[in-house]
Amino acid sequence: MIQIIGHLDMDAFFAAVEEREHEWLRGKPIVVGADPREGKGRGVVSTANYEARKYGIHSALPISKAWEMSEAAKKKGLEPAVFLSTNFAEYERTAARIMKILKTFSNTIEQASIDEAYFELSGDWNNARQIAEKIKVKIKKEEKLTCSIGIGPNKLIAKIASDFKKPDGLTIITEEEKESFLEPMTVRKIPGIGPKTELLLKKLNVTIVRDLKGFTEFELFELMGKWGRELYQKVRGIDESPLETFYESKSIGEQETFDEDTRSPDILIAKLNEMSERILQRMEREGFIGFRTIAITVRFAGFETHTRAHTLPATSKSEATLRFEALKLFMPFLDRRENPKSKKIRLIGVRIEKIIRDKPHQPVISA
Repeated sequence: MIQIIGHLDMDAFFAAVEEREHEWLRGKPIVVGADPREGKGRGVVSTANYEARKYGIHSALPISKAWEMSEAAKKKGLEPAVFLSTNFAEYERTAARIMKILKTFSNTIEQASIDEAYFELSGDWNNARQIAEKIKVKIKKEEKLTCSIGIGPNKLIAKIASDFKKPDGLTIITEEEKESFLEPMTVRKIPGIGPKTELLLKKLNVTIVRDLKGFTEFELFELMGKWGRELYQKVRGIDESPLETFYESKSIGEQETFDEDTRSPDILIAKLNEMSERILQRMEREGFIGFRTIAITVRFAGFETHTRAHTLPATSKSEATLRFEALKLFMPFLDRRENPKSKKIRLIGVRIEKIIRDKPHQPVISA
């Protein structure tokens, strides 16, 4: 029996939920994310709907830049974007209902993020199409939202296919079609190829997947190490990774960009403690009982970014431990050890990793 995998990706999810909940937003360009503060905001865009994307606004774009693009559109006589803060509680409730719908059509599901999931399909390609169409109809009817679905012989092809005809798309790529489907695409369409790899390949006159297929496996290994071997498989549409039906958070964390760069210990330490408290609350809410690794992120005013991490000898569930270890990692950034030029700090973050669910044989430190 052939393997058929689907990938469901909600269309501009956060913005679409906001538009559904607030009738006055319908048809307007919407940007969900940090407060733009009339171009002085410090965060980034979480989601931009398709109307806002026409202005060049996209996720992960600095919110100040998104504001500039909106103002530029306004000067041309177009409607300026509506900027909204995130409402994660509503997004999570909506996502839970969508996953429940998906489970009525497939017994094997991997939720990859809040708004996307892989799922196994039975039967032949025609049957897979019919099921995908039913999923799309049911989500639109019950949640008033659209999604795009890609169907392929593996997770790699399904994910790329789901992005092929957005929004509200359905793309099916069979085993026989997968290589010809990939060949004309830009190399950035291959998951794992970021700006740095793209630049490296461009210097070798490689811009599309077909160009990259001209390299042997050994040549890609020489160029990129282990990742080169993986890339050799990916550009040929080969992916043997299984569906991980028991999705677990790999880490839980928070970060905050300050309105003004600062070196004030009072402000910075208070913020670290606040984040630590919320992270532990979320850990418990999601059913985890402990963590092993604490990590921090520090970004200076000039966008120079550092991460530091420490792994405990045993699992802990203590907020006091998290606070102490985060502070211990952070303190060198207030003096010459990590900050010899006394730079002000733009952003800090705290994250816990190696989080676990209840395991009787695993000792857990409570304090």
